[in-house]
Amino acid sequence: MTGGAGQGIPEDYLEGYGPILVAAGSTGRRLTREELLARRELGEQAAEAGFALRALVGAHLAAARAYWPENGSPDSVLAAVAQAVDAFAEGYERAQRLAVRQEAAARREFIDDLLYGRSDLGRLAERAERFGLRLSYEHAVAVAEGFVAYDEEDSVPRAVEQALIGRFGDRSVLITTKAGRLVCIAPGDQGEVLTYFAEQAHAATDGGRVAVGRPQPGVGGVVQSYEEALNVLDLADRLGMDVPVLRAAELLVYPVLTRDRQAMTELVVSALGPLEAARGGAQPLVETLNVYFEAGCVAAEAARRLSLSVRALTYRLARIHKLTGSDPADPMHRYTLQTAVIGARLMGWPEQTF
Repeated sequence: MTGGAGQGIPEDYLEGYGPILVAAGSTGRRLTREELLARRELGEQAAEAGFALRALVGAHLAAARAYWPENGSPDSVLAAVAQAVDAFAEGYERAQRLAVRQEAAARREFIDDLLYGRSDLGRLAERAERFGLRLSYEHAVAVAEGFVAYDEEDSVPRAVEQALIGRFGDRSVLITTKAGRLVCIAPGDQGEVLTYFAEQAHAATDGGRVAVGRPQPGVGGVVQSYEEALNVLDLADRLGMDVPVLRAAELLVYPVLTRDRQAMTELVVSALGPLEAARGGAQPLVETLNVYFEAGCVAAEAARRLSLSVRALTYRLARIHKLTGSDPADPMHRYTLQTAVIGARLMGWPEQTF
């Protein structure tokens, strides 16, 4: 049979096709169950070998011309061609769907191993090249958190990925999801990619928050940067940060402050504990201090944010001074109070007692 070979398709994938056309086209019968099964199996094999379906269909049509039975009616021959090609394409598509599922499973397994730091590092680096990453270089990770959970098949991750591809093309960037969040892994020297990802993810998630970890070297660096981004998201939740994009490099003081939890606890209790004696408890006064410091210690702006008069705010600050012995307006006292307020918010005090 020469119809397939002329189009670069091996004869193996057209095996038995000619006799089927002759028999079915001459008698008008439909293809048997065994013949259809054989066509599907050949379609699967052709897909696994990597041949294009368009070329395979073209080879079948060329073979149909070569083996057109002299005494067969056109309707019968065309019906046999349609049945044979349909069965072949069904097998081809079934093999492709299986390959896609296997590829998706392999990708998910790789991502899990990469972000959890599992598997042999050398083997993980080899697997990474299959997905466009070269883990011998520095990488940084950005994590976007929306108001709902996402997986890789959702429209939001796909839209963000398409936007990055359209802007930067292939830059060894991996977009995925993990625990319902969007994750972008990019070379550490391509900060513009993560900045654009943050912009796109913030918009696509209807105002979700994005955290960007610092670039870290090697296979383990991806895990470090990823965990750093997650910690920043957690930090933003606890501190109530209303910022769309947070960068770990700009927030290093907070992990430093909380590294020694016992020392921070002692500071909070010592500096702010006396506020619990106030009418209404410590919480309103701690919130007053927090807003006052965030407003740059400008009383008028802090009062506006708290929906208070400047006089009422001044009274609260004076009450804090009296109870704690520390004056929020005094530069020497301000640093201690502000650090204690940060610690209190990070540890949930006074709602949570020590």
